[in-house]
Amino acid sequence: MTLDLDGADWTHQGKVRAREVAGELTLVVDGLTTQGKYYKPLIYEFFRKSWRGARPAWGEFEVDIFMDYVGEPPWMDLDNLAKALLDSIKGYAFHDDAQVGRLLVERRPGDRERIIILVRKRASGLLRRTLEG
Repeated sequence: MTLDLDGADWTHQGKVRAREVAGELTLVVDGLTTQGKYYKPLIYEFFRKSWRGARPAWGEFEVDIFMDYVGEPPWMDLDNLAKALLDSIKGYAFHDDAQVGRLLVERRPGDRERIIILVRKRASGLLRRTLEG
């Protein structure tokens, strides 16, 4: 996946960058750590201080999480990474991580170490009807 990280449509703060294009939120965190708890305050502060994009929405979402690494893959459980990242974007991309109807988490070699999160709304209205009673 090739991302242009220098465009005017990106919001930057430290190691975190995000943009929203055609209904898809892309969030990039430069660098990797095996401590999943590191990401939550980092991303939370980005959204709190810098993000001026869309607010959380109801409905069902798809989330793709990519851990790009260089050299040997880091020793980290991808399910723990996914939980930490979903917790960190909850309240900004969607109201509750129960709204995620499709989740892909992948570790892959890349040209730099980073986390990429893609969030987009699903076409299905089933979850909303269920939550609204």
